[in-house]
Amino acid sequence: MSATDLDEFTQLYERHVGFVRTGDMRSALADMAPDRLPTVFDGVDVPRSPVERAEIVNVYADGDRRVGEAVYHLASGPLGLRSTWELREGRWLATGLENFSPDPGSASTSPGTGAPS
Repeated sequence: MSATDLDEFTQLYERHVGFVRTGDMRSALADMAPDRLPTVFDGVDVPRSPVERAEIVNVYADGDRRVGEAVYHLASGPLGLRSTWELREGRWLATGLENFSPDPGSASTSPGTGAPS
């Protein structure tokens, strides 16, 4: 994987996080693998109220997959959301979601530094 490949994915992920931040769920869902939609949200907290601010805290490659981590700041507090993406028919699609603790000392690293330690 070249730095350009990760840069291109990062741009896609930034756009996706923007959709979630602005409440454009139609566009956010269009970034998800259709076969995963029935179950991808099971057991995962996602923004269900207006997002005051969103910050991408990490984007990295995990083998053939890409992972993005963002913290969405809601009136109720911060919500960490990690998404796993796969390249399908030439297009990156989100295939998995999980929460992470956005607190200092969590599994997240600084943007662009790689996988959690």
